[in-house]
Parts: sequence; structure tokens; C-alpha cells
Amino acid sequence: MILETTDLSVARGGVTVLAGLGFAVGAGQALVLRGPNGSGKTTLLRTLAGLQPPVAGRVMLSPDAVAYAAHADGLKSTLTVAENLAFWASIYGGPPPERAIAALDLAGLIRRRAGELSAGQKRRLGLARLLVTGRPLWLLDEPTVSLDVASVALFAAVVREHLRQGGAAVIATHVDLGLPEARILDLDPYRTRVLARDGFDEAFA
Repeated sequence: MILETTDLSVARGGVTVLAGLGFAVGAGQALVLRGPNGSGKTTLLRTLAGLQPPVAGRVMLSPDAVAYAAHADGLKSTLTVAENLAFWASIYGGPPPERAIAALDLAGLIRRRAGELSAGQKRRLGLARLLVTGRPLWLLDEPTVSLDVASVALFAAVVREHLRQGGAAVIATHVDLGLPEARILDLDPYRTRVLARDGFDEAFA
């Protein structure tokens, strides 16, 4: 397995929001996290990425296995598209950026500075960064935000190819990426309940 969790609990702002999670993701597999806004998807992904410790339980994976794509695109605005991808390829020691440029339809933008791109173009560039990491596990937090229908299809094809090559993905998304083989993890049964300050029992996510 590339990723395995056991009896995992995670917290946001000091409050445990998800508890008792146990799942595994192997080579060629995708897991889609489902739940309403605020249900703990981002908190779980940040914990899996090693950006915050779990409250309880275990996350078993190699830290060198993970590439995390959050809401921020991780771009340097003064660098061109090509320079951004070359920078990340050098940081991760991954493959050269030519395949990433083609896969996310960035060839016509390679000389443009990232700060001059539209929101959708920045998103495609940020997602292209995944391809130059060489990491097998992609943790994706609402990756299709700002993408039009055509760009969503491009990205879905990128994910399918990643899985075909033995990679894995955990994806928080409300969009159907056309991955019928992906398993769905509904987070609602794992949400905790705490006593709010006003005395009412309130669900936190």
C-alpha cells in the first residue's frame, strides 16, 4: 500500500473534527473524499500531507511519496510558466516539464509570467506541478476550482494516466472527474460532536 491509516483522528483549531478513520490506498487506486463544505476534507488532507499531526491513530506512508495540491497554486508570480515548472522539477528531482506542459495544454503560455495568467491558467499550471514531482501519491484539495469544462477533462485525463502508471490519489472534490474505479469515502459518519459554548450539541467539520 502507498497510504494506510488506522483509527485516525484529526483536528482543526484544537477541536477534533474527524475520528476513527481507517482506509488504505494502493498503486493505481483513487479515493474521493465526499462531504459538505466544512466537513473536514482539507483538515484530513493536511494531516495526510504531514502539515499537521494527527490527534490519534496512525498515517503510514513515506514522506517522500506525497505531492499535495491545495487551494493555493504554489506559483512564483515573476517567473514564467516554463520557469515555474523547471523550478519545481529541480526542487523535487522529478522529470523535465515537457510532459506536464503538454498534458495541461500550457505550450502557448510557457513564456508568460505566472502573475499575468488568468485564474484558470494559474490553476492548470499549479496542477502541472504534480507531474514534475515524480511523487506517487497525489493529495488533491478541490483541484478543479477555476477550471472550465475542457480543463477539467484535461486534468481528469492526467489523473487517469497517473493511476495507470501505478500512482495513487486522494481527492476532495464535488466534481465528477469520470473515474468510475475511484472509491468514495463519505466523511459524515466520522464527524465528531462536541458541546458548543452556548450549550447546544453541534457538529463540527
